[in-house]
Amino acid sequence: MFKYNVRGENIEVTEAIRSYVEKKVGKLERYFTDVPDATAYVNLKVYTEKTAKVEVTIPLPYLVLRAEETSPDLYASIDLVVDKLERQIRKFKTKINRKARETGVPEREVDVLVNAEDSEESELEIVRTKRLSLKPMGSEEAVLQMNMLGHNFFIFEDAETNGTSIVYRRKDGKYGLIETD
Repeated sequence: MFKYNVRGENIEVTEAIRSYVEKKVGKLERYFTDVPDATAYVNLKVYTEKTAKVEVTIPLPYLVLRAEETSPDLYASIDLVVDKLERQIRKFKTKINRKARETGVPEREVDVLVNAEDSEESELEIVRTKRLSLKPMGSEEAVLQMNMLGHNFFIFEDAETNGTSIVYRRKDGKYGLIETD
């Protein structure tokens, strides 16, 4: 049985909200034969723009389930997050079962995950491959290049460190930088 740690930011977590979260997230337990002793960390945030963000993290011994969703309705956000987590579990189960079939040796996780419906999602398939040569530039120039191309991320060689870096557009409209070692 999951334990729940429900926190609210800019919102008081009422008993109704807590029970709704426990009811919805508790549905995930049906995907496990012996429900692990895990804590479901649920963060509820309400913003001034009248939007609600729900983040759920469930660390398991062999997998970390994590999803977040933002919508105008708190309860709708909870439903959407649970849907995302269900898809993650199904995808993981399909991956483990495929690996067990290929090697012929059943994995420990296959015994843990049962009752999950067959995955409706297609297997991970690479449909396009691109090759690119990285041009040395600064992060500001990389952001300009990214915007010019209309992409959400851009890979480049950092002129200062000579390492590969990635700039990306965040959900809040600002930019992030990922540097490699």
